[in-house]
Amino acid sequence: MRRPQSHTALENPPSRSALEDLRMPVQARLAAAWTSFMFLYIYVDYFHLYKPGAVDDILVGTVYEFDVSQTLLTAFLTLVTIPALMVVLSMTLPARVNRATNLVVASLYIPVSIFNAVGESWAYFYGLSIGVEVLLLAFILRSAWTWPRRTAPQTTPAASLDSQPIRTPQQA
Repeated sequence: MRRPQSHTALENPPSRSALEDLRMPVQARLAAAWTSFMFLYIYVDYFHLYKPGAVDDILVGTVYEFDVSQTLLTAFLTLVTIPALMVVLSMTLPARVNRATNLVVASLYIPVSIFNAVGESWAYFYGLSIGVEVLLLAFILRSAWTWPRRTAPQTTPAASLDSQPIRTPQQA
């Protein structure tokens, strides 16, 4: 059974091409970027195994130019664990600590990502992967740097900060 429509609905039908664009919280953008970074980071290491000679080197106990050891594998695990933790931390830390943590960790991972290409002969593979990693890190830095700020209460000191408008970084 059809419900009657008002005359306004008939005059202004909703556009089929208009999509609703919801504002995503900064924490969700950061967590999504760290998730993308982490997947890319892991897959680059995985796809490296397809490079001729990589598995042979691992079987004789070397990765890149380093001897396989508990220390080396712990360092590799740490390099992968930090982005994984940043997914959770980006969603759970308070805003001020979250912003600072993302700025520091993303800044430290840019040289780490670039270091991974040192001495590699596969320029297209590593150039593309590290280029995307650095773009994701730049997005994280920009998102954390431009985190919206709240204005100070102007009416009464007892006013809640939750009821204050959000300022853009340019207004801060």
